[in-house]
Amino acid sequence: MKRKILIAFAIFLPIQIMFLQFLKTQPQWVELYYSQGIYPYLSSLLRLAFGFIPFSVGDVLYGVLIFISLRWIYKRIRNNFREFNKWGVELLAFFSILIFFFHLFWGYNFYRQPLHHSLQLKADYNLPELNNYTEHLIEKTNKLQLQLTQNENKPVEFSFHKFEVGRLMTDGYHHLAKTNANFIYENPSIKPSLLSIPLSYMGFNGYLNPLTNEAQVNTRIPLFKLPTTTSHEIGHQIGYAKENEANFMACKVSMNHSNAAIRFAGYAFALQYCLGDLMQKDPCQADNLIGLLNTGVLQNYQEVGDFWQAHQNPLEPLFKSFYNQFLKANNQPLGMKSYNYVVALLVNDFYQTKTLATY
Repeated sequence: MKRKILIAFAIFLPIQIMFLQFLKTQPQWVELYYSQGIYPYLSSLLRLAFGFIPFSVGDVLYGVLIFISLRWIYKRIRNNFREFNKWGVELLAFFSILIFFFHLFWGYNFYRQPLHHSLQLKADYNLPELNNYTEHLIEKTNKLQLQLTQNENKPVEFSFHKFEVGRLMTDGYHHLAKTNANFIYENPSIKPSLLSIPLSYMGFNGYLNPLTNEAQVNTRIPLFKLPTTTSHEIGHQIGYAKENEANFMACKVSMNHSNAAIRFAGYAFALQYCLGDLMQKDPCQADNLIGLLNTGVLQNYQEVGDFWQAHQNPLEPLFKSFYNQFLKANNQPLGMKSYNYVVALLVNDFYQTKTLATY
């Protein structure tokens, strides 16, 4: 009986793969029936179930899965990989079950409609629009830095504790949800990752556990990065699986927060994306605009750079390459290099808001 069940799960694996290929052609269907249908209830239920637990259940679950996998591999090696028919079916069944729950609990969001459809924004922009918006971001970032420090040469220091950031960014989502249903976030579940040290050496700020819907945040990163990292992971929690869309959510929530220091972090985060894009399109203009930044802002950026420099290791490119391939396999053809779409959302949201404000 057990073997029949394993065979059934193994056969189900290629069926799932074909179904995912089909979903790539049906983003409207995914958006209606999954992302705006069952997913909000399912994800909210998971956060309700695990959110009150003070530690990361997802990290513990990962540990258990790794232990079981290593134990399984050890047994296969000890038996010289004999009985291939048996363990081959077990392996396929394991991946089939894992892929099923990954997509059911979160992963189908990779195949939903692009965010600009929901926000009724354009998906393209021109160089003058990018240049003007980048100048706007520099003005806002410099103004907030000076307001917070009273000295354009000092970096912004953040007065809140790192374990307060989850509550603060939840408040930011609640504020925007009053006027935009895309930002509704219920039953918060934001945890400091038990793996923050290895995450630092792997080069990651945080991640979402798709099986428990917990937002895991690397609490070792500078406070300057915590607001946008946390709101990025919340963006994943509420169904924006693609990195570029979660980054837009992080910018939008942080830039509209009631806390001035968080607004500074949000504007500086958006500015990084726009300067990065402008550097590709017009390097000379990008250099000119960087020269307009207050020294204190540059010092905040340098703090982040110094942190990652201190945590470099030879395996970091391997980890990022693996994650890059994971993104490409899940309907993100550009992988981690998705600056243009983030910038498109930011630029067009800015001009739409500006236009509406004139009426």
